[in-house]
Amino acid sequence: MAFMMGTIASVYSTRAVLITMVITAIVAIIVTVFCFQTKVDFTSCTGLFCVLGIVVMVTGIITAIVLSFKYIAWLHMLYAAIGAIVFTLFLAYNTQLVLGNRKNSISPEEYVYGALEIYMNIVQIFIFLLQIVGRS
Repeated sequence: MAFMMGTIASVYSTRAVLITMVITAIVAIIVTVFCFQTKVDFTSCTGLFCVLGIVVMVTGIITAIVLSFKYIAWLHMLYAAIGAIVFTLFLAYNTQLVLGNRKNSISPEEYVYGALEIYMNIVQIFIFLLQIVGRS
């Protein structure tokens, strides 16, 4: 993952990467604090998150097909914005799974899996935000 992120980040300017890193850190901290404080249970919305994942996938396929013929900046930004929002919601869902005391939670034996899921969500948020911040 580090090699992949380094390769992707090398395409963008240093300033865009640093700004995106700060924004991603702020988003991750705010979502974590929100999950500690809120009474909203994201773990009971598993079907919604499945649909959101399918929306990101279909939007990505459509964007890849359209952008292969002609670059449309607003379509690329729309895809990046949808992806950033959806993976921020996934981050809230996975954080609440790890915290427990909700409808669904993971057992203490699966905390490594939960930490890996949170890490992957943060990486995806970074990638999508980098597409927005680093556009030329």
